[in-house]
Amino acid sequence: MIVIDAASPTPPFEQLRAQLARQIQDRSLAVGTRLPTIRRLAADLGLAVNTVGRAYRELEEAGLIETRGRSGSFVSAAGEQAREQAHRAARDYAALIARVGIDPTEAVRIVEAALGRPSLP
Repeated sequence: MIVIDAASPTPPFEQLRAQLARQIQDRSLAVGTRLPTIRRLAADLGLAVNTVGRAYRELEEAGLIETRGRSGSFVSAAGEQAREQAHRAARDYAALIARVGIDPTEAVRIVEAALGRPSLP
């Protein structure tokens, strides 16, 4: 279920994009699932068509959904492939860290810094 908080400082398109991305990543929306049309979802959520369109475009650019012309938009297998690629990269990184002798806690800090997240003490 998608919920848009009109009082949130986060723009509606970003709220929608993030919620759909989360549902795709946690597999609540399976690969191949057909998404509602832009017009239908805009009407259901009380949003402008352009707002939903922007969220869909960003999801498509991220490889999480694909548009198949008049057939509509679907959850893409590329999102699952990206997850697998990230898992492979994490395994490779863990092997590199072990090889060069960096402490696992420091390795996590390096990843957090690369992601732009503050490290926990």
